[in-house]
Amino acid sequence: MNILSKPWTKKYLPKRILAMRFHAVGDVVITLPYLQQLKNSLPPNTVLDLLIREETESIPKSLKLFNKVFSIKGGRNIKKQMLYTFFLLPKLFLRRYDVIIDLQDNIISRSVMKLLMPKAWSLFDRLSPIAAGERTRATIEAIGLGKCFADSSFQFVNKNEGIDLLKKNGWNNKYDLVVLNPAGAFETRNWPIDNYATFEKLWLSNFPETKFLILGTDFIKDKADYLTSQLGNNFINLVNKTTPAQAFSIMQNIQFVLSEDSGLMHMAWVSGVPTIALFGSTESEKAMPLGAFTDFFDSSDLVCGNCMLEKCIYGDTRCLSRINPQIVFDKAISLLRNNIIVTK
Repeated sequence: MNILSKPWTKKYLPKRILAMRFHAVGDVVITLPYLQQLKNSLPPNTVLDLLIREETESIPKSLKLFNKVFSIKGGRNIKKQMLYTFFLLPKLFLRRYDVIIDLQDNIISRSVMKLLMPKAWSLFDRLSPIAAGERTRATIEAIGLGKCFADSSFQFVNKNEGIDLLKKNGWNNKYDLVVLNPAGAFETRNWPIDNYATFEKLWLSNFPETKFLILGTDFIKDKADYLTSQLGNNFINLVNKTTPAQAFSIMQNIQFVLSEDSGLMHMAWVSGVPTIALFGSTESEKAMPLGAFTDFFDSSDLVCGNCMLEKCIYGDTRCLSRINPQIVFDKAISLLRNNIIVTK
């Protein structure tokens, strides 16, 4: 890992800090527990701002973590992003940042850092084959303000938003909540949907006071409908019913998450929720959830492992089809027991 930086060397602490992250929701979410710890370690009057793309602003703006969240318009068009960043520069300049933490390292973030001329800065290592969370932690620590670690003690602007939405859809706090997330982007990242139904039945036979929950967009609507038909009253289907901020708020009330490689998987582990990830073709060393309360299944032991292909060259997605529900359930129970987490 190669973290470039100019550490803070003043005898006093910085008063204004800007962090930048421009990729997808999952990438932004990974930065949050580490920035939360940084915020908690500094005096209460320290300003911590965030610069992101507009499509990922929902979750950061729902938290009390940041003093100001600046959003770059332009979708995923880099030229439009650069134009809107130019319009933002006067506002950013007036904030007079002492420190800039570049958690992106692209042409826009480097340009912003150069133009704002902070006294200290650090630069994310995009290329290292190390988990994104660990690279984020190291980038923040490289500023020189002390050790950095993940802190999931998030405070929400509307602390009841997630609970209220759950109650409107049939949940009460007499039941534990388990999230199933069959949302991998490609078929090589999809665990067979029938395996989720079998996993549900294994779980319910051991923990009957459980409700299963699914969140997401139209992308997983058919899978959500199928699981709903299998479990009926034991299943809460919130597909197309949540914003990213609401989904993140809901995650604070979850007991366990089983997820394919997606943004929701990152929402789970950064919230401190026991999480098992099913990676398939994904390079797990970069995407893995971190912490003693997480685990995962990957394909690194196969000759064709970590292929990153959308379609399996053998036509059977063997990296995931070989993993049966009993194995996943056993690992989930082991994970919960090792972390002294007791379900009802």
